[in-house]
Amino acid sequence: MMADAQQRTSVPFPGDETLRQTGYRRLTPDNTRIFEGSFSLLHCHVEGGGLYRGVRAVLMFPISHPDRYISLRYTDERDQDQEIGVIEDLLVFPEAVRQAVRESLVRQYYERVIHRIHSIECNYGLLFFDVTTGQGRERFVMQWRHDRAEDYGETGKVLLDSLDNRYIIPDVEKLPAADRRVFVNYIYW
Repeated sequence: MMADAQQRTSVPFPGDETLRQTGYRRLTPDNTRIFEGSFSLLHCHVEGGGLYRGVRAVLMFPISHPDRYISLRYTDERDQDQEIGVIEDLLVFPEAVRQAVRESLVRQYYERVIHRIHSIECNYGLLFFDVTTGQGRERFVMQWRHDRAEDYGETGKVLLDSLDNRYIIPDVEKLPAADRRVFVNYIYW
């Protein structure tokens, strides 16, 4: 019966058979109840798997699939991170569940969109940014390494600061010319 429910609600995923063989658990509206518990913590009850408290949501593909492939995780009694399962498509869940999962994601990820770059200074292998985001003027520090600036779509970038917070430039080409010159002096890949 559970396999039938998974077939009705699941989204095709590359390598699906391999994932099934390795214990990959799909979380669907048919087998999972997700709700907000005490202290605004996310809780999850999985049919045949029990109740998990203090659950957090983690995006598996944060840029390409922000509403798909969301891993629900908890910390066990040994203080180890454990995966409950994966929501392949958040949009198949009721609105209250979608809202609760999105609120968990907001707590998990600090994300700002950069509109202007006032300055970037390089010292000791670190880049010190002074930018304007949708929330106002901010400063952050990023290691000057290739893996700290990822592609975002065709012409955008995601910058990961020293605390793994995400600063997004949706389109580098749309930055003012002076801002773009400052940016490409340091982030040229």
